[in-house]
Amino acid sequence: MISFQDLNGYDVKLTFEQGFFSIPSKHVLVVAKYKDKWLLTKHPKRGLEFPGGKVEKGETLLKAAIRETKEETNVDIVMLEWLAEYMVLDNIPFCKTVYIAEVGYINKDKTNFETEGALWLSSEELTQSECLSFHMKDNGMKAILKKVNEIETKWND
Repeated sequence: MISFQDLNGYDVKLTFEQGFFSIPSKHVLVVAKYKDKWLLTKHPKRGLEFPGGKVEKGETLLKAAIRETKEETNVDIVMLEWLAEYMVLDNIPFCKTVYIAEVGYINKDKTNFETEGALWLSSEELTQSECLSFHMKDNGMKAILKKVNEIETKWND
């Protein structure tokens, strides 16, 4: 487990071990790449980040990940795989599940509900962008990206 403080000053615990936390996850985050570009979206207040959000009543984590990605980027994702989970020790602690996914279909229609749509960044652009949201800059995200890169290396062998 990795412990760190996010840029809002909250203590956060990140694990790559499924079922580690006692409180259920009610949020999702989706990490996806297509042709060596990371799928991000621009949140109107926070900046650039991976798509994600809250699970709606009666919805599974997987369905929430698919829906949130579609709503924020207009991209259909497939082959979701659990990657990590983190708990933010806010006034009311909450958990977020991180999935990696493959891009299934990129809709050309520019209709988006919550953000400015899909943005595709190279790894270099992702690490150098000054427009990243606060949670894209913390040690937890660095650990998540490192884990994704390790998995990709195994897939490419």
